[in-house]
Amino acid sequence: MNRSVTVVGGGMITHDQLLPSLYQLRREGRIGEIAVCGQRASTLRTLAESAQLNQAFPGQRFTAYPPLSETDERVEPQLYRQVIAALAPYNIVIIALPDHLHFDAILCALRANQHVITVKPMVLTARESLEIEREARERGLVVAIEYHKRFDDRSLMARSRYRDGMFGNFRLGTAALFEKWYYRHSNFQNWCTTDRSDAFTYIGCHYVDLVHFITGLLPTSVSLCGIREKYPNGNEGYLWTDARVRWDNGAILNVQNGLGFPDEAPGTNTQGIRMYFSGDHGGGYLQHDDQYRGLRYSYAVRPQGPGSTQFAEPSPDYFQYVDLGDGGLTPVGYGFRSVQYLVTQCLRAAGMRDIEERRKFLQTLDDDGIVATPANSRYNERVIEAARLSLAHDGKEFTLGAPTLAS
Repeated sequence: MNRSVTVVGGGMITHDQLLPSLYQLRREGRIGEIAVCGQRASTLRTLAESAQLNQAFPGQRFTAYPPLSETDERVEPQLYRQVIAALAPYNIVIIALPDHLHFDAILCALRANQHVITVKPMVLTARESLEIEREARERGLVVAIEYHKRFDDRSLMARSRYRDGMFGNFRLGTAALFEKWYYRHSNFQNWCTTDRSDAFTYIGCHYVDLVHFITGLLPTSVSLCGIREKYPNGNEGYLWTDARVRWDNGAILNVQNGLGFPDEAPGTNTQGIRMYFSGDHGGGYLQHDDQYRGLRYSYAVRPQGPGSTQFAEPSPDYFQYVDLGDGGLTPVGYGFRSVQYLVTQCLRAAGMRDIEERRKFLQTLDDDGIVATPANSRYNERVIEAARLSLAHDGKEFTLGAPTLAS
């Protein structure tokens, strides 16, 4: 039986990565029905009418909640609860909502006995992470966090070499990820506000997660400074952030983030990481330039879409479409591989009828450390909690405390 996949949220990440990955998996016969639940029918119509998706996947469609024919533009933020409640058990729900909405949606899916994949960060507190882990383990359900940089071959190469001792001991690092200015005109201005999130929480978590993924080290403290600016709608956000994260071997990582990379600059963003190491007989060094991978194009016609530029430095590695002659286009890159891998783990668990067998499988995922799970990546929530405290106290350093569940 092919399992169904329901995506909660119809925004940018669903269009750019999640839905095309699912279409490809259905094309390969790996999954069955695909549904997308949004707050408004207009959001889903935009998704369904995407020229890019229709060119890549001719004839493929998703079931929309609310229906595409719905003309009433009322907002239905709780509709996903009804959609999930109607699902047969042990299918897959993907959470693609703003950060602060993940917790309730994940628990809703788990309590309906669904395996869960969620965009990063999973939740904003360690207590919420613990509650999700407890619920998932009790029911024998997979919860996987989609930190797609883990599936970049560069990250996997660095992980193997570090753990083989080739680099030495991590000492200092600097990372940056700046999204383009046009993000300020998107739905970010409605939710990525000072009271809910910030540039570090939303995008800096990628590099905190990546340092652990490569080295196995754990963060111990964080300080975060932020600069407030207003979105076009008047809401305020921490649109520029600078973080310093200490690790349990004494190493320090600096992470800078923002929604301010110029729209006219080539590339969809600017991002990368440098790490410096101490070996027994010399120093080690790692540099990943992630914003482009050696490509420079100058088009005769200016491409359409926000942030598109006539001179471009596209990345071939995160997510691209290529023509392999099958009547459509095929998604390639670590963005697709990440979704493919996480869906595969959910399908493996869904094929296990015995709950103890599923629990053993969950423990295997935790121990292997390739998939980010609530148990093996809780340091991310601890960093976010401490960083938000630091942000409210003008960059004061906060130690990552041991979380406890509220009674």
